[in-house]
Amino acid sequence: MILFDLICAEDHVFEAWFRDSETYDAQAASGEIECPLCGDSHITKALMTPNIARSAETGDPGQAAQMMRQLRAMHEEITKHSDDVGEKFPEEARKIHYGETEKRNIHGRADLADARALDEEGIEFGILPPLPRRKDN
Repeated sequence: MILFDLICAEDHVFEAWFRDSETYDAQAASGEIECPLCGDSHITKALMTPNIARSAETGDPGQAAQMMRQLRAMHEEITKHSDDVGEKFPEEARKIHYGETEKRNIHGRADLADARALDEEGIEFGILPPLPRRKDN
């Protein structure tokens, strides 16, 4: 298996796994690969930097733990300064975008179809993936 960074014509970068390089070539040529954000099937490989050393390989497990702490802090900061609108995220984002409600920071959940629709409408948003649960929870 091989992991490629891919990019669509709209400059959305995403990752995808393939059995080998030939499998990627065949799927890209036939238009089977789609951008998960906009659905574009004009996909190319993005420039990649080689991952020469990972913290586990270099014997520095503290580096991975520090990165996870930073990610958790970022997640906490974003959620602390925004309203959780849950499953109503697409609806609330539209209301804010079109001036139907007061502008404010929100977070919540949207499926891929809703995210594509928001993007097509020109509504800016970011993706905040859920963090893995801690072992002590």
